[in-house]
Amino acid sequence: MVYWLQVSSTASTASTYLPLALQVLIAVGLVAFLMVATHLLGPRRKTSDKLQNFTSGIESHGDARQPMAIKYFLTAILFVLFDVEVIFFYPYAVNFKGLGWDGFWAVALFVGFFLCGFIYIIKKGALQWED
Repeated sequence: MVYWLQVSSTASTASTYLPLALQVLIAVGLVAFLMVATHLLGPRRKTSDKLQNFTSGIESHGDARQPMAIKYFLTAILFVLFDVEVIFFYPYAVNFKGLGWDGFWAVALFVGFFLCGFIYIIKKGALQWED
């Protein structure tokens, strides 16, 4: 069965996309089936208790739209940024001998750009938590 779905790499016909088309078709069909099934089989009792916001038993008070310090979001974005930077080091670490000096200088330039951004963040005081 597996060999039936595999075609030689030199052939570029519509049949080479058959496995991908089958996977997309099955995924879309499953999602559509599950959405229709839950709509048809799910309960339809709308009571006043079910229409209220769920608060885990804690009485809500105040407005949910209070101003929040941007430093929390900035720290989260910086974490994601530097986490993605580390992810880009993995291909270099695997192929560092094959990349040679050109690869080394490319990674050094990459790290240099991030260090410039990090120094800028430090100088602006973005990581100072005085609040």
